[in-house]
Amino acid sequence: MWYVLQVRSGTEENIKRQCEKNIPNGILEQCFIPYYEEQRHVRGEWITLKKVQFPGYLFVVTEELEQLYRDLKSVIGFTKLIGTGKEVAALTEEEILLLQRLGGDEHVAVMSEGIIEQSQVKVISGPLAGMEGCIRRIDRHKRRAWLEVDMFGRKQLIQAGIEIVAKNY
Repeated sequence: MWYVLQVRSGTEENIKRQCEKNIPNGILEQCFIPYYEEQRHVRGEWITLKKVQFPGYLFVVTEELEQLYRDLKSVIGFTKLIGTGKEVAALTEEEILLLQRLGGDEHVAVMSEGIIEQSQVKVISGPLAGMEGCIRRIDRHKRRAWLEVDMFGRKQLIQAGIEIVAKNY
């Protein structure tokens, strides 16, 4: 089962390393941070950066939830398993498929390419292909798209990289 671990924003990598070090492999099958690629113009050239897609969240895969909960006490820093009320809630199948679709096995959403035709965005390649209905805003200058997705039991606004290669009026 996939679960979400809430952490302080900016401490995701540190908490991930601690989890991988302190929690046995039999308990923690996988621990990851979803990233997205973003391109920035620095000193005359474009560079690709990796940014955290869900700041303040870490994703864990385990079948031993009770033991994971106990082992998290050995991790230094704020950690909280996300749930509804007093129950820890696993991610739904749709949420898992969305994470896999965006980031693949590496959990990194690569840059997508798209065109704008009559004010409509059409993604021609990349993980955002077919997700045009989720795109709420595009910043062509910063090469970034904001998507509204159902995650953690509510609507979540996430970012992804997109290059608009053509615009037809």
